[in-house]
Amino acid sequence: MELLNKFRFINKIEGYSFLILLFIAMPLKHIFGLFLATKITGIIHGGLFTLFIYNLIVTFKAKLFTPKETLMFFILSLIPFGSFYTQSVIKNKFDTVREKII
Repeated sequence: MELLNKFRFINKIEGYSFLILLFIAMPLKHIFGLFLATKITGIIHGGLFTLFIYNLIVTFKAKLFTPKETLMFFILSLIPFGSFYTQSVIKNKFDTVREKII
């Protein structure tokens, strides 16, 4: 359960950082010439993405996700707003696991 909560949190933060990079930092760079915006945001997002991949592998090895789900979550992490779909899938899985425990 704790791994699933941790994955959900990292997924959410990584998803927001991706949106900030795409819809705030990139326009600042290309419209206003503020190259520092993408440099800082890109580094932060890169670190969060690496943390996301690490947590994806850990949860897969803990057998919380099937290979199909793991691949789907990885692909969704590359698509803007994909992390929000991942959040809903994980929430449903979280509720199912909680019902089995209780």
